[in-house]
Amino acid sequence: MIIAILIKLDSPGPIIFSHERVGKGGKKFKCYKFRTMYVDNEKILEEHFKKHPEDREYFLKTGKIPGRDPRITRLGRFLRKFSLDELPQIINVLKGDMSLVGPRALIEDEVKQCQDYYMEWAKYIKPGITGLAQVMGRANISHIDKNILSIWYMKNWSLWLDVIIIFKTIKVVLKTEGAY
Repeated sequence: MIIAILIKLDSPGPIIFSHERVGKGGKKFKCYKFRTMYVDNEKILEEHFKKHPEDREYFLKTGKIPGRDPRITRLGRFLRKFSLDELPQIINVLKGDMSLVGPRALIEDEVKQCQDYYMEWAKYIKPGITGLAQVMGRANISHIDKNILSIWYMKNWSLWLDVIIIFKTIKVVLKTEGAY
């Protein structure tokens, strides 16, 4: 509740941001997060590229802006740093769309880029709020590497592996390693 009030005080717009992800068996679902960007973030992005055209190519490759991303609110930086923006995904867990630990929940474009062997495994396992990719690099590793780690996780799943990932998640979040 405190985060919701702070989001409203920080910038106008909805508290919760939802985006479509692909889950177990290719089923699409709305993945919830606290909003960390300004509502007019696309306009802000284009204005940034006019001032810094050299950032466009980097953004197209990584989905990130070098340095401080002007689309992210002040509170949004804090929420992302400690992964608090992910808390609403507990709703996805309660609805049965996600689990606490699992492979990354992909967007449709990522699914199209994935190899068949990734999707072969992904149809049996729910995506997780956290997972091997998140504890092995968060935003510091490429989407391809994240998918490789997700495949390894799916092939080698065990309850013990999930316990290890949960403890590593706590460590990574508290150290704010790889936050974006």
